[in-house]
Amino acid sequence: MLKRINYEPKLLISDAICLLLLLWFWFALPSRLFTSPTSYVVEASNGELLSAAIARDGQWRFPVADTVPEKFAQCIVAFEDKRFYQHPGVDFLAMGRAMRQNWKAKTVVSGGSTLSMQVIRLSRKESRTVWQKIIEVILAIRLEVTHSKTDILKLYAANAPFGSNVVGLEAASWRYFGRSPETLSWGEMATLAVLPNSPSLVHPGKNTVKLIKKRNDLLDRISDLKVIDQSTANLSKLEPIPGKPQALPQNAPHLLNRFRTEHGAHTTRVTSTLNYDLQLKVNALLKRYNNRYRANDINNISALVLDVKKGTVASYVGNIYQPENAALESHVDMIRALRSPGSTLKPLLYASMLNDGFILPRTLIPDVPTQIGGYSPQNYDLGYDGAIPADKALSRSLNIPSVKMLQNYKYQRFYDQLKRLGFSTLNQPADHYGLSLILGGSEVTMWDLAKTYMSMARTLNHFNDYKGKYNPHDYDAPRYIEGHRDTRYDQYETQVNSVLDHGSIWNTFNAMEELMRPGEEGLWEQFSSSQRIAWKTGTSFGFRDGWAIGLNPDYVVCVWVGNADGEGRPGLTGVDVAAPVLFDIFKQLPNGKWFQTPKTKLKKIQVCRQSGYKAGEYCKDIVQELVSPSAEKTSLCPYHKLIHLDRSGTYRVTDICETPAEMLHQPWFVLPPAMEYYYKIKNSDYKVLPPFMPGCGDEGGNYVMEMIYPKNNASIYVPVEFDGNLGKVVLNATHRSHDAKIYWHIDGEYLTTTKQYHQLAVSPAPGKHTLTLVDDKGERLVQTFTILDKDKN
Repeated sequence: MLKRINYEPKLLISDAICLLLLLWFWFALPSRLFTSPTSYVVEASNGELLSAAIARDGQWRFPVADTVPEKFAQCIVAFEDKRFYQHPGVDFLAMGRAMRQNWKAKTVVSGGSTLSMQVIRLSRKESRTVWQKIIEVILAIRLEVTHSKTDILKLYAANAPFGSNVVGLEAASWRYFGRSPETLSWGEMATLAVLPNSPSLVHPGKNTVKLIKKRNDLLDRISDLKVIDQSTANLSKLEPIPGKPQALPQNAPHLLNRFRTEHGAHTTRVTSTLNYDLQLKVNALLKRYNNRYRANDINNISALVLDVKKGTVASYVGNIYQPENAALESHVDMIRALRSPGSTLKPLLYASMLNDGFILPRTLIPDVPTQIGGYSPQNYDLGYDGAIPADKALSRSLNIPSVKMLQNYKYQRFYDQLKRLGFSTLNQPADHYGLSLILGGSEVTMWDLAKTYMSMARTLNHFNDYKGKYNPHDYDAPRYIEGHRDTRYDQYETQVNSVLDHGSIWNTFNAMEELMRPGEEGLWEQFSSSQRIAWKTGTSFGFRDGWAIGLNPDYVVCVWVGNADGEGRPGLTGVDVAAPVLFDIFKQLPNGKWFQTPKTKLKKIQVCRQSGYKAGEYCKDIVQELVSPSAEKTSLCPYHKLIHLDRSGTYRVTDICETPAEMLHQPWFVLPPAMEYYYKIKNSDYKVLPPFMPGCGDEGGNYVMEMIYPKNNASIYVPVEFDGNLGKVVLNATHRSHDAKIYWHIDGEYLTTTKQYHQLAVSPAPGKHTLTLVDDKGERLVQTFTILDKDKN
């Protein structure tokens, strides 16, 4: 009985000790063996390395790879641990042999460490003592319990030293051979396999004889093991060993920096969606153009290519990367930089007005001298068309019609629309931008701009996919990480309305396609191989930014050219510097089909051919046009009127001089005087109204005269001339009748009389003035204008 009482506590103590030892053994290995920082690495979609950055501790150390090349596994096992696949983490035969060798030599000549033990030593970074050796043995056995041999090889390959500041097989392969380890020959792989054994002594560039001997001995060893034949070994011995370390690829450095900023807290390696071959082609193409543009001190260029159907980034070149020249600021990612968009938002206004029923595709838009609250937009060619179809105004990128359209649509509404489309940089209230919003008065990023056009293309591509509804995921941002988001759209996650409907997008892309391509003078349509592309250019104020964006059902390409520091240069326009790059990039892309006509999302309406408005009562030349259903909300043609002529059709008449029975009642296309003044110059088929029969009266009213400049309530700044005197303001009016006289008065004081060409140069004093025009029929036109005081403004 007493023996049993004494025995039980000893047994319990023994069991507790065993349990504690077992727990220590199990938890002795940390959950993460290696905590050193790793290099940021971006790969193309096919796994090819695009860019890499050195780790925070100054080492080239890639993250653990998914696989270990078979050649390296064969070489490293043969060189370091020939019984690697048989032992449990410790090779007692090798360890015993090492102990005997060290005893005889009275110094350490062999370590007997297995690859598993070396992984433990590399992770712990402790001094090499007998006690540490014992711990390595235990931890190596523990490592083998929960890690496969393949996993252990991965850890070793990723963390073994390869000389200098190179850690890991993948980094060594790129630094010493400029290629991925999967592509190395037996001779090259054997060279790398011998380096971790003594990286401080033997590495490329030093101790060449020793390195070659070690490599050749290893080649003979794997030949003896029948891994390779002797002839392969002999040929491999003839291969040169590497010299100076090579720079790693920098084919997508700006995407790497973006990835580091947005996802770097989670991982340092990413497989991107970029097409490797396309990325290299775009890099080379942009470099060629950059060399040309730098002669004009235009230093930066960037391009973004999006795959519409996948919703992914196919090429990302944030800038021509030239870190050796800091003055060029090539480190700035212009895809994310805030820049003025120039005219690249005009198609979005056009589409929005179609979508909301403000215009039809060819609705006439005024193109006359315009002043709105002191704001006077000018067309690029400084000319005027009087009136121009909306689609032509878009294809020619005319500023005044765009401002007139925005004035009608309201800039507050367009501001909200841009927000819905995903523009993230409109940080000021709508009133801050005003009407200049359509001419580049805001700041956008290339990312947001390209994303918006991609979203429109996706919406149009899917017009028949969601049972007449829209998928909100079409407006998701493009992804640049492979598999980062499920690309299978939920067909039931739909909504009745979208930011822009199918019909409006289709008409917008058709209008954008009609631009003349740089250097091709419009002849591209004659070649069946030419791609159909909807495109738009933009130039910011001061020639600081040159833009071009183009798309088809498969790709969106956006190009920016300029200086990262914002310096403008003469000739820096979108059509001259960005559009040629755009079309050269499209030549690198597959030639696809054009957008399918969304016939089920369009309706035919009768449209007045001359005005582009919905046909009214007096429109006789009518065409059928496919438009968005919202076109029903547009107004009837305001420019076709019924006029009354005498029997000869020569004069207009009233019932004062002609009975209604004797009159000819004829529809007539009549523009307001200011629009007519310029329109008839460029449209020879325009017929002005016949004059009234003498003595017959005039039913025209105030419609006969109109001020071209200044408009009513305009504020005018008059500059001082070189002689110090105040300059003159040129007043410009138009009259319906070519031979009419106009009597000019300012503040009740008669100035002069004009006939045919109604222009007058005056020098009014600062302040508000009343302008009165009276024609020879007694018709009056009265409006006010203000001359700004230079000293007060």
